[in-house]
Amino acid sequence: MSLVELIAQADERGLAASGLACLDRCVPLLGGDDEVLRPLWADLADDAGGEAWGELLEQVRGKLPLDDGTGGDSGTDSGAGSGTDEVVLLARRMLEAAPAAWGTGEVRMWADACSVAALQIHRLLDPQGATAPVNGPREGRTEGMSPLVAAELRRQIAVLELLAGRGAAGVRPALEVSTEGRRVLRAVVSRRARRR
Repeated sequence: MSLVELIAQADERGLAASGLACLDRCVPLLGGDDEVLRPLWADLADDAGGEAWGELLEQVRGKLPLDDGTGGDSGTDSGAGSGTDEVVLLARRMLEAAPAAWGTGEVRMWADACSVAALQIHRLLDPQGATAPVNGPREGRTEGMSPLVAAELRRQIAVLELLAGRGAAGVRPALEVSTEGRRVLRAVVSRRARRR
């Protein structure tokens, strides 16, 4: 099943986990530490249905400053060096667009946008200079994908499949999938910084 189909069929918890996982993997671009989104993950695993999500989201936004409107990086050191403003902006938009509650219809639009943004970020950061658009892979056409984009696609699919199969019990393994991806992206960003 393609990523687009999985998103179309996912329930609200699965969609929230999908969007959060995409954001989590891109946290290094925002200068965040590995634990900054942990409270949101815990909220997804809670049977209460996301009652604390909005408050926790505001706390995260306070720790990961959003764009100040100047086009700059609001003092955030992504470690990526110059020329990566677009990837930082894409990551910020994921955080900025997160819905105040994950148990709403808005979460599907957010999850879909996060999926596109995360794949685009990986495409832009790919050391091979990948240029293929990301819509094809999301729809199941995987020819010509770079390894970095292919790995991100696999992670997005894995998160949605885990939540579809296990519900709240799938949140922890989904977090583990995302943690692995965050380490990969952090390494890519670090290598780019050293080359500059």
